[in-house]
Amino acid sequence: MTLHAPDYVRGIAPYQAGKPISELAREYGLREDSIVKLASNENPLGMPDSARQAIVAALGELGRYPDSNGFELKAALASRYDVPASWITLGNGSNDTLELAAHALVQPGESVVYSQYSFAVYALATQEVGARAIVVPARDYGHDLDAMAAAIAPDTRLVFIANPNNPTGTFLSAPAIEAFLAKVPARVVVVLDEAYNEYLRPEHRFDSTAWVKRYPNLLVSRTFSKAYGLAGLRVGFGLAQPELTDLLNRVRQPFNVNSMAQAAAIAALSDQAFLARSYEINRQGLERLQAEFSALGLDYVPSYGNFVLVKVGDAPAIYEKLLRSGVIVRPVGNYGLPEWLRVSIGLPAENEAFLAALRAALGRLHGAPGWPVLIGRPLILGVGMIGGSVAAACRTRGVVTRVTGYTPQSDARDALALGLIDAACRQGRRGGRAMPTWSGGAHLREAGPLLGHPVRHLRADALVTDCASTKASTVAAARERLGAAFARYVPSHPIAGSERHGPQAARADLFDGAMVIV
Repeated sequence: MTLHAPDYVRGIAPYQAGKPISELAREYGLREDSIVKLASNENPLGMPDSARQAIVAALGELGRYPDSNGFELKAALASRYDVPASWITLGNGSNDTLELAAHALVQPGESVVYSQYSFAVYALATQEVGARAIVVPARDYGHDLDAMAAAIAPDTRLVFIANPNNPTGTFLSAPAIEAFLAKVPARVVVVLDEAYNEYLRPEHRFDSTAWVKRYPNLLVSRTFSKAYGLAGLRVGFGLAQPELTDLLNRVRQPFNVNSMAQAAAIAALSDQAFLARSYEINRQGLERLQAEFSALGLDYVPSYGNFVLVKVGDAPAIYEKLLRSGVIVRPVGNYGLPEWLRVSIGLPAENEAFLAALRAALGRLHGAPGWPVLIGRPLILGVGMIGGSVAAACRTRGVVTRVTGYTPQSDARDALALGLIDAACRQGRRGGRAMPTWSGGAHLREAGPLLGHPVRHLRADALVTDCASTKASTVAAARERLGAAFARYVPSHPIAGSERHGPQAARADLFDGAMVIV
């Protein structure tokens, strides 16, 4: 059976969200709590406690429909932005507001203007109403407002502008936007999408609601999904004069914002301490990532949001390596940026985990650009102090963040005292796959047992090696304990020096994409 549907609907490519943590865990056999997700521009602090408490208080009313008009939330927003409540339209996330504008204002065949490299939902909203897209080439990865004004056609009904822009992070100054608004014909509605506004530095902030009061054809869109930490609840809003708001409400679904979302948004709106903390965590993380990209010689677009666009070359391959390391970022080939990845700002530990995985994926270790790829998300097991020293060096260079010794109690004391390990795990305890890094301080005579136990918990594609030892007893112990896995055993590695040396030892792909026992 062939169902009838307009061609413009069949031509829509469904929106692809960031890969969920649970999906990656299933695909690669990873623990969910070991995965870092920096793909969807979410607030790494999560939901504020104030919103959580408001949700608990609202649970008793979930048997009833939510307030379709959102009276209390509109009142709080009206007070915050100094506009009448009738100027506010609530949405199921800001995506809803963007689509409401398209459905209310644009007929099939009419045109919508937006920029190259702008938010994917602008194209989707245009397609789903059968409109014609006028995509204006970007300037320095951002909006060229003069070209966009010139591109407005007689049948243009809507213009989308993102500030800051997703996925590139670019920013338009207040004078530039105001000059653009003055050029746009009154019959054309401008949607100013400010989803990332709260992340702007104080010197870049301005009051866009003042423009709403001056321009009847302006709709300012905001969201609680980013800085306010309510992405899972889907609540956003639009600010516009009553004539425009009335049209949006005519196509808005009744009850499009649920009771818990309304309660949480009211609480989050007044939680200035959480908002300030979110801003500061993002500022520090953004500076850290951009500084490291510069150190690695990577091009990036300076960002004004809670993410940064970085050029890595073979982005699909790097993305795959990051996934195998338990790090989720966002490929942006669908935006026409096949060599770039978009990385959300996380907590400090999450940012460092991403940077370590990125260095490994690129074949570079911190402080030593050009080193061959040695380890990605390693499991390190050393024999004697050599192995402990290598693990400690990896930690110092940022390849790993924690070293746990798998070692007898006496050796653990020595290794802890020397700073070679951060914690100790006694021999015989299960947990190899749960630990990001092990280092051993065991004597050579115990190499066999040390190799035998953790190998049972490794992935099938793991690579096994010792740390530079050329002793026949070590190799014999490995052969005995590893059995069929001995085919994956590499005696020595490129930085240690042994009978494998020169070009043979320095192959750049020797440890590529593998978990490693050293």
